[in-house]
Amino acid sequence: MTVGKTAVIRSLEDVAANVVPAGTGTSIQVLIGADVAPNFAMRCFTIEPGGGVPAHTNTVEHEQYVISGRGNICIGDQESQVSAGDVVFIPAGVPHWYNCAGDEPFKFLCLIPNEQDTITFMAEG
Repeated sequence: MTVGKTAVIRSLEDVAANVVPAGTGTSIQVLIGADVAPNFAMRCFTIEPGGGVPAHTNTVEHEQYVISGRGNICIGDQESQVSAGDVVFIPAGVPHWYNCAGDEPFKFLCLIPNEQDTITFMAEG
């Protein structure tokens, strides 16, 4: 396949979900990856009730759109609750974490540039 030259249409339900090892009750689906799109990747994260992703930084920015559920997110030192229809921008290098804030899964799209991304987890304590 020639990257960026072939249209792709697929259903979210047809994309395999993989466990996020650093998270609790968290999975990721890569909806559009570097194998298809030359500039950006689109992923869908699902955080189950009681689950979350610990504080970390990325070397790439994130653009996010909340599909369903409610979540707590902290970006830098600003903690907020988000829900369906909210959008989030996380600059590269800024610490952030997530957790599910309700009794239904917290699901969001996350778009990132197709660049090398180094993830660094923050020390707890």
